[in-house]
Amino acid sequence: MSEHSGKKSLNKVGNLDSALAHIHDGSTILFGGFGGIGNPPTLINGMIHKGVKELTLIGNDAGFPTIGIGKLVSLARAKKLIVSHIGSNPIAGKLMIDGKMEVEFSPQGTLAERIRAGGVGLGGILTDVGINSMIEGGKQRVTMGDKEYLLETALTADIAIVYAKKADTFGNLIYETSARNTNPLVAMAGAYTIAEVEEIVEIGQLDPEQIVTPGIFVDMVIQSKGVDWKWVWE
Repeated sequence: MSEHSGKKSLNKVGNLDSALAHIHDGSTILFGGFGGIGNPPTLINGMIHKGVKELTLIGNDAGFPTIGIGKLVSLARAKKLIVSHIGSNPIAGKLMIDGKMEVEFSPQGTLAERIRAGGVGLGGILTDVGINSMIEGGKQRVTMGDKEYLLETALTADIAIVYAKKADTFGNLIYETSARNTNPLVAMAGAYTIAEVEEIVEIGQLDPEQIVTPGIFVDMVIQSKGVDWKWVWE
């Protein structure tokens, strides 16, 4: 979180090439989104075209084979996923079973809290979810009072990529309905956060009451080229 400094430029607008310059083979990347909704399409396509590989991807799910983050996963560009499920992407399941990609499963609420903890500088969280199950996996148990908890470590990443409806040039973000999902948490937990947005306006043009992610968490804003995949229900 050391990158998030009040001394940053008031104009953080960049382009796809300048954003991709921060993403390399082996990067750990936090991504916002749920089943593709709220995944940043232009950044995902940019990573595909750049050819980055051996990525560790952290987010809610593995998307679908041709939707959202699933496009990267299906091309075997990830060496590890930290997600709540992969059931919507059978290619991810095959890569895992074949030993070509490591998958760390984390219950959805726990995953969200681990990301939030990373964003606010905590070392981890305590939860009773997963005790005496496959989720426990040798994790440390902590006893408080007469109850046992698992210690779940916080999650951070080299890069966080998020998708928003609107941003000003400082990076204050407004999201659209359900596409908000995990994006605000993810935006906080990256050492360098890139926001792909549908519309960029000047400082002062956003209603302060609608801003969800303060610009202090955002390092770069780029213009989205729009969603280019066909949704499952279509």
